[in-house]
Amino acid sequence: MIYVTGDTHGMPWLSRRLNTRSFPQQKQLTKQDTVIIVGDFGLIWDWQKEDQFWLKWLDEVKPFTTVFIDGNHENFDLLEQFPIEQWNGGHVHRINDSVLHLMRGQVYTIEGKRLFTFGGAASHDREYRKEGKSWWARELPSAEEYEYGLQQLEKYNWDVDVVITHTCSRESLAWITQHYNTNVEPDVMHDYFQTIQDQLNYRQWWFGHFHQDVELPNRQRLIYYDLVQI
Repeated sequence: MIYVTGDTHGMPWLSRRLNTRSFPQQKQLTKQDTVIIVGDFGLIWDWQKEDQFWLKWLDEVKPFTTVFIDGNHENFDLLEQFPIEQWNGGHVHRINDSVLHLMRGQVYTIEGKRLFTFGGAASHDREYRKEGKSWWARELPSAEEYEYGLQQLEKYNWDVDVVITHTCSRESLAWITQHYNTNVEPDVMHDYFQTIQDQLNYRQWWFGHFHQDVELPNRQRLIYYDLVQI
């Protein structure tokens, strides 16, 4: 089984989201089952005892495999030190035996479903953060990552089952702006995802970043607190 949930920002949100009371289905899961976090994972932050304790909890206590895309609130200097491996057809950073970072522009096949992943987003609270401590320029993709993502979609004939991103297309941002109080301005990532949305044949598109749980047009779903099987 595959489940998806929104930004966890480390503890305590992650433990509340994934405890057996709020997620009773996990009692029937194994490490062959997958929980996907759509960015701002929060446990690759300073590699102090809290990070390591909760990563060990996910690996040794939780019965499922935990995977995440990067959001904008990640320590990219630390994240990019983890070894890169092949997993289900795409590249991952291996955090431990059952916690993996799904990298940008990858296509994975999980339980027969083809998933395209692309993390990252612009921080709109950047002025309150310090570079190298609480903000990293790598929150935004490189030109090579953008191009690689398009090449991967071309390889799969622009046909996937599920898209997992942290932010969204320009059209979806406009919808969110119309329905919620947000000051997010369109940027190059929204344009990139709009290009993909216009060309890609997909069944579901999941994203986070905006801290709401709501269905959007075009088979898209903004997710935050919810934990949903896909």
